[in-house]
Amino acid sequence: MEVSKKKPAAGVPAAKEPAPTLASGKYTFSKSEALRRYLSRKQARSGKRVSKAKRDEQKKKPKFVEKPFNKGTRIVSLKKRPNNYPCKNHSKPRSKVPKKHGATKVRKSLQPGTILILLAGVHRGKRVVLLKALKSGLLLVTGPYKINRVPIRRVHQKFVIATSTRLNIESVKIPDTINDAYFRRIREKRAKKAEGDIFAKKKKTYKVSATRKADQITVDKQLLRAIRPHPDRKILLNYLKSRFGLSTGQYPHTLKF
Repeated sequence: MEVSKKKPAAGVPAAKEPAPTLASGKYTFSKSEALRRYLSRKQARSGKRVSKAKRDEQKKKPKFVEKPFNKGTRIVSLKKRPNNYPCKNHSKPRSKVPKKHGATKVRKSLQPGTILILLAGVHRGKRVVLLKALKSGLLLVTGPYKINRVPIRRVHQKFVIATSTRLNIESVKIPDTINDAYFRRIREKRAKKAEGDIFAKKKKTYKVSATRKADQITVDKQLLRAIRPHPDRKILLNYLKSRFGLSTGQYPHTLKF
């Protein structure tokens, strides 16, 4: 049986056919082909579409010309190509909006009063008391200096092992001046090279300021007062004095600190 197709009545515009699709909503044409068809329809509506006759004329125009060259001939392109080609810039454009970085997170185990083991630096292997975490995310620690010769210094949390031993340092008051700016060194500009004896001038070595010494004494006194009421005071003092090390057959991942 043949199904009769109804034609639209005179004066009534025919309904637009939907875009041909395959199963699961995939389109028949690729993105480039769909874009080409869309632009051609748009040009046809606006009247900017080039007629077929003009396109044929453009195609018929010769692209190459044969010219005489050294007793013979050569083929020359009518369209001149550029002498210089721009290099591809693969670098990504920088975003104008500055990135906002929040304060660095400190591990939960790193609470004030926790005894830490230093893993890097001059004092590696020594045990120190954590005073507080600074705004920069670095940890403020001290020996105390009177016990194991570790002064007030900053340490990154990467280079530290937190132990289960903790002191009650609520009574310890750290001066407000001890912050990140407190540890910055003022570097003098290099003087111009003067002619003369090379060994006449000696390099300036770092010297601890009087304010630092005073701050160290005040913090140490308060820490020692906090250690006194501890039931295992003698063991704790020896624990802070001793260095951490691994003997044969010991592995850090199996130890409980």
